[in-house]
Amino acid sequence: MSSLKPQQFRGKVALITGAARGIGASVARAYVAHGGRVALVGLEPDLLAQLADELGESAAWWQADVRSSEETKSAIDAAAAHFGRLDHVVANAGIASYGTVRQIEDEAFERVIDVNLNGVFRTAKYAIPHLQASKGYLLVVSSLAAFSNIAGLSSYSASKAGNEALAIALRQEVAHLGVKVGLCHPSWIDTDIVRNAEADLPTFKAIRRRLPYPANTTTDVETCAERILVGLAKRKSRVYVPRAVLLANWSKAFVNSPATWPYVRLLTRKTVPALEREVTALGRFHHAHTPVTQKKQ
Repeated sequence: MSSLKPQQFRGKVALITGAARGIGASVARAYVAHGGRVALVGLEPDLLAQLADELGESAAWWQADVRSSEETKSAIDAAAAHFGRLDHVVANAGIASYGTVRQIEDEAFERVIDVNLNGVFRTAKYAIPHLQASKGYLLVVSSLAAFSNIAGLSSYSASKAGNEALAIALRQEVAHLGVKVGLCHPSWIDTDIVRNAEADLPTFKAIRRRLPYPANTTTDVETCAERILVGLAKRKSRVYVPRAVLLANWSKAFVNSPATWPYVRLLTRKTVPALEREVTALGRFHHAHTPVTQKKQ
Protein backbone atom coordinates (compact mmCIF):
# COMPACT_ATOMS: atom_id res chain seq x y z
CA MET A 1 0.00 0.00 0.00
CA SER A 2 1.32 3.43 -0.91
CA SER A 3 2.49 5.72 1.87
CA LEU A 4 1.71 8.74 -0.31
CA LYS A 5 -1.23 11.04 0.29
CA PRO A 6 -3.71 11.44 -2.61
CA GLN A 7 -2.60 15.07 -3.13
CA GLN A 8 0.98 14.56 -1.96
CA PHE A 9 2.46 16.86 -4.62
CA ARG A 10 -0.26 19.49 -4.85
CA GLY A 11 1.36 22.83 -5.69
CA LYS A 12 4.66 21.12 -6.58
CA VAL A 13 6.44 20.84 -9.93
CA ALA A 14 8.78 18.07 -11.06
CA LEU A 15 11.10 18.20 -14.05
CA ILE A 16 11.94 14.76 -15.46
CA THR A 17 14.58 14.00 -18.09
CA GLY A 18 14.15 10.93 -20.27
CA ALA A 19 10.42 11.45 -19.77
CA ALA A 20 9.10 10.08 -23.06
CA ARG A 21 8.88 6.45 -21.98
CA GLY A 22 9.88 3.90 -19.35
CA ILE A 23 10.64 5.04 -15.83
CA GLY A 24 10.44 8.73 -16.72
CA ALA A 25 6.95 8.51 -18.21
CA SER A 26 5.68 6.38 -15.32
CA VAL A 27 7.04 8.81 -12.75
CA ALA A 28 5.33 11.67 -14.60
CA ARG A 29 1.96 9.89 -14.59
CA ALA A 30 2.21 9.01 -10.91
CA TYR A 31 3.33 12.52 -9.91
CA VAL A 32 0.34 14.09 -11.66
CA ALA A 33 -1.97 11.44 -10.18
CA HIS A 34 -0.83 12.65 -6.76
CA GLY A 35 -1.64 16.27 -7.51
CA GLY A 36 1.59 17.60 -8.99
CA ARG A 37 2.60 19.17 -12.30
CA VAL A 38 5.39 17.90 -14.53
CA ALA A 39 7.90 19.29 -17.01
CA LEU A 40 8.70 16.53 -19.50
CA VAL A 41 12.15 16.69 -21.10
CA GLY A 42 13.41 14.26 -23.71
CA LEU A 43 14.21 13.51 -27.33
CA GLU A 44 11.02 11.99 -28.71
CA PRO A 45 8.63 14.86 -29.46
CA ASP A 46 5.75 12.65 -30.56
CA LEU A 47 5.81 10.59 -27.37
CA LEU A 48 6.36 13.66 -25.19
CA ALA A 49 3.41 15.40 -26.82
CA GLN A 50 1.20 12.31 -26.38
CA LEU A 51 2.11 12.06 -22.71
CA ALA A 52 1.53 15.77 -22.15
CA ASP A 53 -1.88 15.50 -23.84
CA GLU A 54 -2.73 12.53 -21.63
CA LEU A 55 -1.80 14.45 -18.48
CA GLY A 56 -3.56 17.63 -19.54
CA GLU A 57 -2.83 21.06 -18.10
CA SER A 58 -0.62 19.50 -15.42
CA ALA A 59 2.10 18.76 -17.98
CA ALA A 60 4.22 20.53 -20.58
CA TRP A 61 7.14 19.22 -22.61
CA TRP A 62 10.47 20.37 -24.04
CA GLN A 63 12.70 18.56 -26.50
CA ALA A 64 16.32 18.57 -25.35
CA ASP A 65 19.43 16.41 -25.57
CA VAL A 66 21.20 16.17 -22.22
CA ARG A 67 24.49 15.92 -24.13
CA SER A 68 24.01 19.59 -24.99
CA SER A 69 24.52 22.17 -22.26
CA GLU A 70 22.64 24.76 -24.31
CA GLU A 71 19.59 22.55 -24.86
CA THR A 72 19.55 21.29 -21.28
CA LYS A 73 19.77 24.77 -19.76
CA SER A 74 17.19 26.15 -22.16
CA ALA A 75 14.68 23.41 -21.35
CA ILE A 76 15.16 23.71 -17.59
CA ASP A 77 14.90 27.50 -17.59
CA ALA A 78 11.84 27.39 -19.86
CA ALA A 79 10.13 24.82 -17.66
CA ALA A 80 10.81 26.88 -14.52
CA ALA A 81 9.42 29.98 -16.23
CA HIS A 82 6.34 28.12 -17.49
CA PHE A 83 5.39 26.65 -14.11
CA GLY A 84 6.87 29.37 -11.93
CA ARG A 85 9.00 26.97 -9.90
CA LEU A 86 10.79 23.60 -9.81
CA ASP A 87 10.52 21.57 -6.61
CA HIS A 88 11.77 18.19 -7.79
CA VAL A 89 14.17 17.25 -10.57
CA VAL A 90 14.57 13.63 -11.64
CA ALA A 91 17.77 13.16 -13.66
CA ASN A 92 16.59 10.00 -15.38
CA ALA A 93 17.80 10.14 -19.01
CA GLY A 94 19.95 7.10 -19.72
CA ILE A 95 21.07 4.67 -22.41
CA ALA A 96 23.06 1.43 -22.64
CA SER A 97 25.41 -0.08 -25.21
CA TYR A 98 26.09 -3.70 -26.02
CA GLY A 99 29.52 -5.26 -26.10
CA THR A 100 32.67 -5.88 -24.10
CA VAL A 101 35.43 -3.28 -23.84
CA ARG A 102 37.48 -4.96 -26.55
CA GLN A 103 34.65 -4.92 -29.08
CA ILE A 104 32.47 -1.91 -28.33
CA GLU A 105 32.82 1.03 -30.68
CA ASP A 106 34.57 4.05 -29.16
CA GLU A 107 31.68 6.33 -30.07
CA ALA A 108 29.13 4.05 -28.44
CA PHE A 109 31.09 3.87 -25.17
CA GLU A 110 31.60 7.63 -25.10
CA ARG A 111 27.93 8.27 -25.85
CA VAL A 112 26.82 6.24 -22.81
CA ILE A 113 29.16 8.24 -20.58
CA ASP A 114 28.00 11.52 -22.09
CA VAL A 115 24.30 10.79 -21.58
CA ASN A 116 24.37 8.90 -18.27
CA LEU A 117 27.11 10.83 -16.47
CA ASN A 118 27.70 14.15 -18.21
CA GLY A 119 23.96 14.46 -18.78
CA VAL A 120 23.35 14.22 -15.04
CA PHE A 121 26.03 16.86 -14.48
CA ARG A 122 24.37 19.23 -16.95
CA THR A 123 20.90 18.61 -15.56
CA ALA A 124 22.08 19.22 -12.00
CA LYS A 125 24.14 22.30 -12.84
CA TYR A 126 21.32 24.15 -14.56
CA ALA A 127 18.58 22.96 -12.20
CA ILE A 128 20.33 23.96 -8.97
CA PRO A 129 19.47 27.70 -9.17
CA HIS A 130 15.78 26.80 -9.45
CA LEU A 131 15.97 24.18 -6.71
CA GLN A 132 17.77 26.68 -4.48
CA ALA A 133 14.82 29.04 -4.88
CA SER A 134 12.34 26.33 -3.82
CA LYS A 135 14.65 24.53 -1.35
CA GLY A 136 14.01 21.56 -3.61
CA TYR A 137 15.24 18.05 -4.21
CA LEU A 138 17.24 16.43 -7.01
CA LEU A 139 17.03 12.67 -7.56
CA VAL A 140 19.77 11.11 -9.69
CA VAL A 141 18.71 7.82 -11.25
CA SER A 142 21.73 5.58 -10.91
CA SER A 143 21.40 1.78 -10.92
CA LEU A 144 22.15 -1.50 -9.23
CA ALA A 145 24.97 -1.48 -11.80
CA ALA A 146 26.71 1.25 -9.79
CA PHE A 147 27.96 -1.43 -7.42
CA SER A 148 27.08 -4.75 -9.10
CA ASN A 149 28.73 -5.02 -12.49
CA ILE A 150 28.12 -7.42 -15.37
CA ALA A 151 30.47 -8.25 -18.25
CA GLY A 152 29.31 -6.69 -21.50
CA LEU A 153 27.85 -3.62 -19.80
CA SER A 154 31.08 -1.91 -18.81
CA SER A 155 30.10 1.47 -20.25
CA TYR A 156 26.76 1.41 -18.44
CA SER A 157 28.34 0.30 -15.16
CA ALA A 158 31.03 2.97 -15.39
CA SER A 159 28.47 5.69 -16.08
CA LYS A 160 26.20 4.66 -13.21
CA ALA A 161 29.06 4.34 -10.72
CA GLY A 162 30.16 7.77 -11.90
CA ASN A 163 26.81 9.42 -11.43
CA GLU A 164 26.56 7.90 -7.96
CA ALA A 165 29.88 9.52 -7.01
CA LEU A 166 28.81 12.77 -8.65
CA ALA A 167 25.55 12.84 -6.67
CA ILE A 168 27.28 12.16 -3.34
CA ALA A 169 29.77 14.98 -3.91
CA LEU A 170 27.00 17.28 -5.16
CA ARG A 171 24.95 16.55 -2.04
CA GLN A 172 27.74 18.06 0.06
CA GLU A 173 28.12 21.04 -2.25
CA VAL A 174 24.50 22.19 -2.16
CA ALA A 175 23.45 21.28 1.39
CA HIS A 176 24.05 24.84 2.59
CA LEU A 177 21.69 26.07 -0.15
CA GLY A 178 18.82 24.04 1.27
CA VAL A 179 18.89 21.64 -1.69
CA LYS A 180 18.82 17.88 -1.05
CA VAL A 181 20.30 15.33 -3.47
CA GLY A 182 19.22 11.69 -3.54
CA LEU A 183 20.15 8.59 -5.50
CA CYS A 184 17.86 5.98 -7.00
CA HIS A 185 19.23 2.48 -7.63
CA PRO A 186 16.80 0.41 -9.71
CA SER A 187 17.63 -3.19 -10.49
CA TRP A 188 16.15 -4.55 -13.73
CA ILE A 189 12.94 -2.71 -14.54
CA ASP A 190 10.42 -3.85 -17.16
CA THR A 191 11.22 -1.17 -19.73
CA ASP A 192 12.29 -1.17 -23.38
CA ILE A 193 15.96 -1.10 -22.48
CA VAL A 194 15.73 -4.41 -20.54
CA ARG A 195 13.22 -6.17 -22.79
CA ASN A 196 15.21 -5.37 -25.93
CA ALA A 197 18.50 -6.47 -24.37
CA GLU A 198 17.06 -9.84 -23.43
CA ALA A 199 15.46 -10.24 -26.87
CA ASP A 200 18.69 -9.32 -28.69
CA LEU A 201 21.10 -11.23 -26.48
CA PRO A 202 20.01 -14.67 -25.17
CA THR A 203 23.27 -15.02 -23.24
CA PHE A 204 22.55 -11.81 -21.34
CA LYS A 205 19.22 -13.28 -20.24
CA ALA A 206 20.93 -16.53 -19.23
CA ILE A 207 23.55 -14.65 -17.18
CA ARG A 208 20.83 -12.77 -15.30
CA ARG A 209 19.11 -16.03 -14.31
CA ARG A 210 22.32 -17.18 -12.58
CA LEU A 211 22.80 -14.01 -10.56
CA PRO A 212 21.69 -13.72 -6.91
CA TYR A 213 18.49 -11.92 -5.94
CA PRO A 214 17.50 -9.18 -6.78
CA ALA A 215 19.68 -9.09 -9.92
CA ASN A 216 17.83 -12.13 -11.32
CA THR A 217 14.39 -10.51 -11.13
CA THR A 218 12.52 -7.78 -12.98
CA THR A 219 10.34 -5.13 -11.32
CA ASP A 220 7.36 -3.57 -13.06
CA VAL A 221 7.75 0.08 -13.98
CA GLU A 222 4.74 1.21 -11.93
CA THR A 223 6.29 -0.15 -8.73
CA CYS A 224 9.53 1.61 -9.61
CA ALA A 225 7.69 4.91 -10.12
CA GLU A 226 5.90 4.51 -6.80
CA ARG A 227 9.20 3.98 -4.98
CA ILE A 228 10.65 7.06 -6.68
CA LEU A 229 7.66 9.16 -5.64
CA VAL A 230 8.13 8.08 -2.02
CA GLY A 231 11.75 9.16 -2.39
CA LEU A 232 10.68 12.56 -3.69
CA ALA A 233 8.12 13.04 -0.92
CA LYS A 234 10.55 12.08 1.85
CA ARG A 235 13.65 13.60 0.22
CA LYS A 236 15.45 10.31 0.68
CA SER A 237 19.22 9.95 0.37
CA ARG A 238 18.78 6.56 -1.33
CA VAL A 239 15.90 4.88 -3.13
CA TYR A 240 16.32 1.16 -3.86
CA VAL A 241 14.08 -0.69 -6.35
CA PRO A 242 13.36 -3.28 -5.13
CA ARG A 243 14.39 -2.66 -1.53
CA ALA A 244 16.68 -5.71 -1.61
CA VAL A 245 19.10 -3.73 -3.81
CA LEU A 246 20.21 -2.24 -0.50
CA LEU A 247 21.87 -5.59 0.27
CA ALA A 248 23.86 -5.38 -2.95
CA ASN A 249 25.15 -1.99 -1.86
CA TRP A 250 26.15 -3.24 1.58
CA SER A 251 27.80 -6.39 0.20
CA LYS A 252 29.65 -4.88 -2.77
CA ALA A 253 33.06 -5.16 -1.09
CA PHE A 254 32.59 -8.91 -0.65
CA VAL A 255 31.08 -9.41 -4.11
CA ASN A 256 34.09 -7.71 -5.69
CA SER A 257 36.62 -9.46 -3.45
CA PRO A 258 39.03 -12.31 -4.32
CA ALA A 259 36.71 -14.68 -2.44
CA THR A 260 34.09 -14.51 -5.20
CA TRP A 261 36.46 -14.39 -8.16
CA PRO A 262 36.58 -18.18 -8.78
CA TYR A 263 32.80 -18.23 -9.22
CA VAL A 264 32.80 -15.13 -11.43
CA ARG A 265 35.58 -16.52 -13.58
CA LEU A 266 33.74 -19.82 -13.98
CA LEU A 267 30.55 -17.98 -14.92
CA THR A 268 32.19 -15.72 -17.49
CA ARG A 269 34.53 -18.25 -19.12
CA LYS A 270 31.82 -19.35 -21.53
CA THR A 271 29.24 -16.61 -21.28
CA VAL A 272 31.52 -13.73 -22.30
CA PRO A 273 32.63 -15.33 -25.61
CA ALA A 274 29.00 -16.25 -26.31
CA LEU A 275 27.89 -12.71 -25.55
CA GLU A 276 30.55 -11.27 -27.85
CA ARG A 277 29.43 -13.58 -30.67
CA GLU A 278 25.83 -12.49 -30.24
CA VAL A 279 26.74 -8.80 -30.27
CA THR A 280 28.86 -9.29 -33.40
CA ALA A 281 26.06 -11.19 -35.14
CA LEU A 282 23.60 -8.48 -34.16
CA GLY A 283 25.65 -6.02 -36.18
CA ARG A 284 25.06 -3.05 -33.86
CA PHE A 285 26.54 -2.09 -30.54
CA HIS A 286 24.28 0.70 -29.42
CA HIS A 287 20.89 0.38 -27.82
CA ALA A 288 19.08 3.28 -26.21
CA HIS A 289 15.75 3.52 -24.45
CA THR A 290 15.42 6.92 -26.08
CA PRO A 291 17.01 7.89 -29.41
CA VAL A 292 20.14 9.97 -29.23
CA THR A 293 20.71 12.70 -31.77
CA GLN A 294 24.02 13.17 -33.49
CA LYS A 295 26.25 15.45 -31.46
CA LYS A 296 26.36 18.94 -32.88
CA GLN A 297 29.66 20.17 -34.24
